[in-house]
Amino acid sequence: MNNEMSTEDNEDKKKQIVIEKLNFYYESLQVLKNIDLSVERNTIVSFVGPSGCGKSTCLRTMNRMNDLIHGNKMSGKILIEGQDIYAPEVDVTVLRKYVGMVFQKPNPFNMSIYDNVAYGPRVHGIKKKKDLNIIVENSLKLVGIWENVKDRLKTCALRLSGGQQQRICIARTIAVSPKILLMDEPTSALDPNSTLKIENFITELKKKYTVIIVTHNMHQASRISDKTAFFLSGELIEYNDTFSFFNHPKNKKTDEYITGRL
Repeated sequence: MNNEMSTEDNEDKKKQIVIEKLNFYYESLQVLKNIDLSVERNTIVSFVGPSGCGKSTCLRTMNRMNDLIHGNKMSGKILIEGQDIYAPEVDVTVLRKYVGMVFQKPNPFNMSIYDNVAYGPRVHGIKKKKDLNIIVENSLKLVGIWENVKDRLKTCALRLSGGQQQRICIARTIAVSPKILLMDEPTSALDPNSTLKIENFITELKKKYTVIIVTHNMHQASRISDKTAFFLSGELIEYNDTFSFFNHPKNKKTDEYITGRL
């Protein structure tokens, strides 16, 4: 994994991500407790639960964004394609290329639409204008915004609407060809119309990517995800296919949460 992520061909090859006995601390505060969870490739998984339950922390462990926070500590394993991503030899830059992230608030760079999308490929060594043009066009087409912006690629991305900015951020993420997309409440800052467009787009993404999304919106989770995980006080209370999760919850706490009693 020093130079690239490899795909392991074994009986568990459908399980692209496997989390085993994960505990995570911010200094002395334990925020994740003994998490076991696996994610199959080309699926959409929603993490739900009240604020402070650990779902965003769990999401960020999968591309080691928590490394940037001083005083963190973890135990357990996170395997991606069968490889321990916390092993000493792991190149974190390569990991974050393979596992892209989209944040809650649209955060385009203060540069043109074109340069936003081309930023990652340039960092990873792609310099030829022809190659960058293809990547930018394909990425913007994939997020469904190419026709709207193709004649103003030199326009600053900050001048776009919130929904368009979020699409630019997703295009910027997929421009480096990740295999997994992590999304931390990507529609919470958007209006209902923009939210619906992003949701429709996310359901299309699983044709090419595995998507894990943190959301407070239970209706959103039920609409777009194949499986749903419910976190509470740092524990994974229930993880099931989305239809069963919402219609036949196995845990009383899950039922209380989705019905608004918890």
